[in-house]
Amino acid sequence: MNANNGIISQISPYAVPAAIDRFAAILQAKGITIFARIDQQAEAEKVGLSLPPTQLLLFGNPKAGTSLMVAEPTIALDLPLKVLAWEATDGKVWVSYNDPNYLKQRFSLSDELVKNIAIIAPLIHQALL
Repeated sequence: MNANNGIISQISPYAVPAAIDRFAAILQAKGITIFARIDQQAEAEKVGLSLPPTQLLLFGNPKAGTSLMVAEPTIALDLPLKVLAWEATDGKVWVSYNDPNYLKQRFSLSDELVKNIAIIAPLIHQALL
């Protein structure tokens, strides 16, 4: 795992679609809303461009997110939460997401409020097992 500019990236043993499928299944089992799944490779192909497998999943819990936006309205720029699965040029697949501690610092969130988004790390870990 590495952190870079507030982004945590973890290697995935699964291909891009499978990594997102696994994460989405965990979210659904926990009753977390999935707002959108964007296959960015497919969208690039629609306009005649090439992109390695890349998918973005937008998800969240409106109850948890609303309290964050009440405390700091501009955090809505980073909500709903996002997970990106992408294939690097070497063929390795990575899963990346915003570090909750980076968001805490960026938006001056309290420890109590950051708990609303810190759930992402253990859920990613579970999906990558």
